[in-house]
Amino acid sequence: MSEYSIVSIISLVGFLVLALSALSAHRLSLRKGVILALAWAAIFAIVVLVIDVLAG
Repeated sequence: MSEYSIVSIISLVGFLVLALSALSAHRLSLRKGVILALAWAAIFAIVVLVIDVLAG
């Protein structure tokens, strides 16, 4: 593991902490949070599929 991958892992953990703290500030219920996460996953999957189809 190089020093760059360690820095990358630390920054990703920091980003995750920031995202989770922002979500907790909105006081979302677990059910609503799961629904939003699934909706975002579906949006990203659709975009990836469209790009894949257009790229040929």
